[in-house]
Amino acid sequence: MRLPELIIRGIDRLYLPFVAAILPRQVFRYAVCGGFTYLVFDPVCYSILYNFLVEYRYFDLGFVVVSPHIASMILVFPCTFFVGFWLNRHVAFRHSPVGTGTQLFRYLLSIVGSILLTYAGLKLFVEVCGIWPTPAKVLTTLLTTIYSFLAAKYFTFRHAEKG
Repeated sequence: MRLPELIIRGIDRLYLPFVAAILPRQVFRYAVCGGFTYLVFDPVCYSILYNFLVEYRYFDLGFVVVSPHIASMILVFPCTFFVGFWLNRHVAFRHSPVGTGTQLFRYLLSIVGSILLTYAGLKLFVEVCGIWPTPAKVLTTLLTTIYSFLAAKYFTFRHAEKG
């Protein structure tokens, strides 16, 4: 059995009758995939990068100085991007006639809005509100969740059949 089918089986075991009364299966799968990607995988990677790779250093690029929390955000992006795309394509929106390249490009475009929201949120929460970077990243990610679902459903994977 392939990995996407194993993940779907695991997610569908959590799709209990009271959940089914509230959420369609596709929305539930998307929520679980997004929850894992952005509430578990992303903050764990961000924390590891911030504490062990970036090590609280500022990076002077000549034309701009990048703060440690923004440097960590930039570094964690490719990991989160590809894990999120793979889960969406193979678990939440799996039956789509649109090619992978087209979906990947659409996904990249939709993520631009999330990046801008994440950047603004980190700047606000860390530099204005004084919240530690890792919790600030979690709060910022929560703010982008609704935008991300709407972009995935109505733009990136809009031709996908409900699973």
